[in-house]
Amino acid sequence: MPEPAGADRSYTPAAGYHFLTPLYDFGVAVTTRERLWRDRLVRHMALAKGEILLDIGSGTGNLALAIAQRTDGVRYLGIDPDEAATRIARTKTAQLDPLPEFRVGFFSAPAVADWPPPSTIAICLVLHQVGMEEKARLLREVWHKLAPGGALYIADYGEQRSRLMRWLFRLTIQQLDGVHDTQPNADGLLPVLMREAGFDDIRELENFRTPTGAIGILRARKRVA
Repeated sequence: MPEPAGADRSYTPAAGYHFLTPLYDFGVAVTTRERLWRDRLVRHMALAKGEILLDIGSGTGNLALAIAQRTDGVRYLGIDPDEAATRIARTKTAQLDPLPEFRVGFFSAPAVADWPPPSTIAICLVLHQVGMEEKARLLREVWHKLAPGGALYIADYGEQRSRLMRWLFRLTIQQLDGVHDTQPNADGLLPVLMREAGFDDIRELENFRTPTGAIGILRARKRVA
């Protein structure tokens, strides 16, 4: 599978370390209030039967399950570089109809060229784990892959506006994933990067206080030419 030219081939596994991947679902549920923000994300996306969703950083398949519980007939496409997490995702979603399509690899527009342009792209808990150059690259590639008029939804740690959220974020996420990659999110730079990538109508739809910091849901659109 093609990989983005010049990209860093390293990545942060789902739970921070490969040996913790089997514990990822439990850890995320406990530390991020996942059920709340993921349910709200699915509600905001409001996918309809026949629509195509591309999930970048599909992890262990939790978004695919959440969508299937709410909407029938959505074509789900997921890509993630973590082979172990993808195996878990395929097992968890094996009974869904239509069957989600998972691919192991780093996301780029060429890497998913054989997939149709999606009307919606989701990126959950990914961008805080990569450096500024990779954040910008991912968003540019997303803009190119997204269908005109489509929407990008990001659920991730964003600006940590209160002293408590900054302290919790520093104590947990920045200890696990490092300060260098996570600080731009905490400083509120995601909307700036989204705008620079070409997106319009960028909005924070909701913000959730969690034991590990504030997680926001951002939405942006690709203007019809």
